[in-house]
Amino acid sequence: MATALWHVAPGRCELREERLRIPREDDLQIRAIASGVSRGTERLVHRGRVPESQHAAMRCPMQEGELSFPVKYGYAAVGLVEEGPAEWIGRRVFVLHPHQTRFVAPIAMCARIPDAIPDRRAVLAANMETALNVVWDAAPRLGERAMVIGAGVVGLLCAWLLARIPGLRVCVVDRDPARAKLAASLGGEFFAPEAAPAEQELIVHASASEAGLRLALDRAGFEARLLEASWFGDAEPALPLGAAFHQKRLQLISTQVGSVSPAMRGRRAYADRMALALSFLDDPRLDALVGPAVPFAELPSSMSALLDPPAGAPQPLCPIILYD
Repeated sequence: MATALWHVAPGRCELREERLRIPREDDLQIRAIASGVSRGTERLVHRGRVPESQHAAMRCPMQEGELSFPVKYGYAAVGLVEEGPAEWIGRRVFVLHPHQTRFVAPIAMCARIPDAIPDRRAVLAANMETALNVVWDAAPRLGERAMVIGAGVVGLLCAWLLARIPGLRVCVVDRDPARAKLAASLGGEFFAPEAAPAEQELIVHASASEAGLRLALDRAGFEARLLEASWFGDAEPALPLGAAFHQKRLQLISTQVGSVSPAMRGRRAYADRMALALSFLDDPRLDALVGPAVPFAELPSSMSALLDPPAGAPQPLCPIILYD
């Protein structure tokens, strides 16, 4: 038996008991250790704000139910293999699985976690995979002026990856000044939106706000590339695509983790991308992106506050669920 978190109505979730299926020879049975909460996508799911036209596209790999409710959703599980082939027993794995105490998953969907990566940091693997795909799509160039708008988990991980490229100056823009120290520790120079520098040649927008995307268009330099890494759900932002948009020959490029970037497609499979993302987590500075920790049993009463903290309360980056 296992216990899983189900979203049952907008703003409401509950724990449900279920019986696990018997593992096949190509399956693993896994006991959950921790899982991460995506405050972007999971907020939209929890609120019931995924457009019906996108229900199929936004299914997570091991989802049950439908996004119109009830639905079991999530994609950042770290667990310990209890049953399966001998070489897997006792190994830690990362799986794109909803929040659940135990589960069965195909071996092909399980990524081994390097020994150097602690459990809590390993929950960032899906976010790091997204950031990696964004940077592949962005095709950064040595010496470029780069800006990341939105200092959430994905935005900060994009900044961290971009800052590793020689000669690349990375600015991080966010409304929350409390993110300044963290952005600096990851290699980005922090700016409030009104002070964001102009003439940027590469911009990653990850704020999921119309204001952030408008700022990206305004601060872009001639022939700049703008990567839209947010997902707006059922919102329809209005953009100033007149003004200097054409004169500056701007490129507005969508990026999404559901497909491997064309820059690497055909040379890297999904498993290769995930393995690379996990290897990048070997940096203790990334621990600052994880938290707060919440016991699994408390999720029904705490999920809404994790996704939408009260006004004036600290804004968590990646809340983590603990199962033991």
